[in-house]
Amino acid sequence: MMNSAASNNMMSSASASGNNAQAPPGLKTYFKTPEGKYKLQYEKTHPAGLLHYAHGKTVTQVTLAHLKDKPMQAPSQSSSSLGVSSGVRSAAARLLGGGNGSRALSFVGGNGGSKPMSGNTTRIGSLGASSTSNMVGNPNFDGKGTYLVFNVGDAIFVSDLNSQDKDPIKSIHFSNSNPVCHAYDPDAKDGHDLLIGLNSGDVYSVSLRQQLQDVGKKLVAAQHYNKDGSVNNSRCTCVAWIPNGDGSFVVAHADGNMYIYEKNKDGSGDPSFPVIKDQTQFSVSHARYSKNPVARWHICQGSINGIAFSADGAYIATVGRDGYLRVFDYKNEQLICGGKSYYGALLCCAWSKDGKYILTGGEDDLVQVWSMEERKIVAWGEGHNSWVSGVAFDSYWSAPSSDGVSENVVYRFGSVGQDTQLLLWDLEMEELVVPVRRAPGGSPTFSTGSQSAHWDNACPVGTLQPAPSMRDVPKLSPLVAHRVHTEPLSGLIFTQESVLTVCREGHIKIWMRPGLPESQSSNSDSLSSTSLKEKHSISGKVAGSSYKQ
Repeated sequence: MMNSAASNNMMSSASASGNNAQAPPGLKTYFKTPEGKYKLQYEKTHPAGLLHYAHGKTVTQVTLAHLKDKPMQAPSQSSSSLGVSSGVRSAAARLLGGGNGSRALSFVGGNGGSKPMSGNTTRIGSLGASSTSNMVGNPNFDGKGTYLVFNVGDAIFVSDLNSQDKDPIKSIHFSNSNPVCHAYDPDAKDGHDLLIGLNSGDVYSVSLRQQLQDVGKKLVAAQHYNKDGSVNNSRCTCVAWIPNGDGSFVVAHADGNMYIYEKNKDGSGDPSFPVIKDQTQFSVSHARYSKNPVARWHICQGSINGIAFSADGAYIATVGRDGYLRVFDYKNEQLICGGKSYYGALLCCAWSKDGKYILTGGEDDLVQVWSMEERKIVAWGEGHNSWVSGVAFDSYWSAPSSDGVSENVVYRFGSVGQDTQLLLWDLEMEELVVPVRRAPGGSPTFSTGSQSAHWDNACPVGTLQPAPSMRDVPKLSPLVAHRVHTEPLSGLIFTQESVLTVCREGHIKIWMRPGLPESQSSNSDSLSSTSLKEKHSISGKVAGSSYKQ
C-alpha cells in the first residue's frame, strides 16, 4: 500500500500555482512531442488534513463537468466526464480550467462563485456525515464554469478549474462507505447530472449545481439507488450515463453484474432478478415490476473493471477481471465481439470518437487496439513497465500535415500506468506493417510471403477470441514516454487545450498543449458556446478499479 503521508509531503512540494508550477527532483515540468512542448500549467489536489484513515483503500477517479448559464426555469448542464474508462465524453472538456495561462485565471470568483472573504470553513455533509469546505455557500451561485469532481478516501472533492487555487472549493464526506466512481451527464434535463457510486454498492444521483449552492449538512436532493445493497451489495466499480439515454444510466459491480437504471423511476430497488445459473455466461434479465433497476446484465465471472459507451450510445465496451474485452450492441442486448488480454485482468477501455477503434489496458503492461470492423486486435503497444491503468484517444489532436482530405487518418492516443508514466502513441492504420505467416518450422527470415492467419477474416459476430500470438499483430512504439507523477497513475483526459493526468493518491496535473500562449485568455463564455457535437469524444472515467497493492 502506498504511504499516503509521504505522498502528500512529496506532492505538496510539487504544488503549482499558475506559472509557478514546480516538480520534485526527477520530475520535469514539461515533455516534448514532435509538435512541441507540453508544459505543466498547474495542479489540483485535496487538503492533506482532511483525509480519513481509509485513504488509500480507494483509487482516485476524476470527472470534468461544465455548467453553462443557468436558464430561467430549470438548470442546464453540459459536461466532459471522463470513460472512464472511463472511458469521459464531452466537448466541454476542452474548457479544462481555462488552462490557457494563469494570468487569465486570476480573476476573483473563478467560475463565478463567491470566494470566501474571511477564509473560514463551513460544515457541509453527506448522509449525516460531517465535512469541511473552503467555499462559503452562496444561494445565488449560478455554478457557471468548469469543475473537477474527484474522490479521495471517504470524500468527494469539487475544484474550480478556472481558479489558480489548488485546493477544492467543496468537499463532501461519506460516513457509510467510500465513493469510488462517478460520472457527469452532458444532457441532463431535470438537474440531476452527477452519479456517485460507493464501495458499498450504493449509488446516488444529484445536481452538481445544487451541491455547489448548498451550505447544509447533507447531500442535497439526492436520489438513492441500491440502498444498503438491496439489489447488489458488491462494490460499485463504474457508473456511466447512457448517451442519448434520457436519464438512463448503468452501474457495474465487482461481482460481474451491470444494472440499468432510469432516474425518473423509484430508486428503492427491485431485487427480484432470477438466480444466475452459469456465472461464466452472458445473460440479461428484465425487472418484473416497474422499478429500478430495470434490467440486469450478467457480464462475466469476477469484477467488471471498466465500461465505456461509444459516442452514439449504440455500443458498450466492458473489461474485466477475467481479462476479456466484451463489446455489446446495447439496444439489442447482444454480444458483438471481444477477446482476451495476453496476461491478467484488463483495467480500462476507451472508444475513438468515430467508434471504429477501442483501446484496452491492463495487467499485461500492454495497450491493445481493437477494430470494430475487424472485430479483433489490430495493434498492440509496448512501453509501460507496470499495469496500464488509463487509456484515452486524443480527439482534439490532428496530424500537423493533415489537410483534412486524406483518407489516411492518424489517431493520437495516450496511456498512463502504475509506472507513473504518461505515454503518447500515434496509430496510422495505413502504415501498419502486418506480420507475414512463417513457414512451419522455418526461419523467420524465410516467410511464405502471406499474411498471418490472424488477418484472414473478420472474427464472427458474438464470439470471444483468445489472445493472438504477439508475432501476428503489428507492434506500436510510444511517441513519448514521460514520468509525470511520483505515485502510480489512475487516468488521463484530453481536452482541446490540455492533457490532464491524475494519480491514485488524488493529485491532478494539467499540461498545456504546445502553441498556446501562456497569456492567452480563457473565456468560459465563448468556449461554452462551442458546438457540443464532440461531447462524447472523451471518456467519463479515468481510473481502473484493480491495482497492485
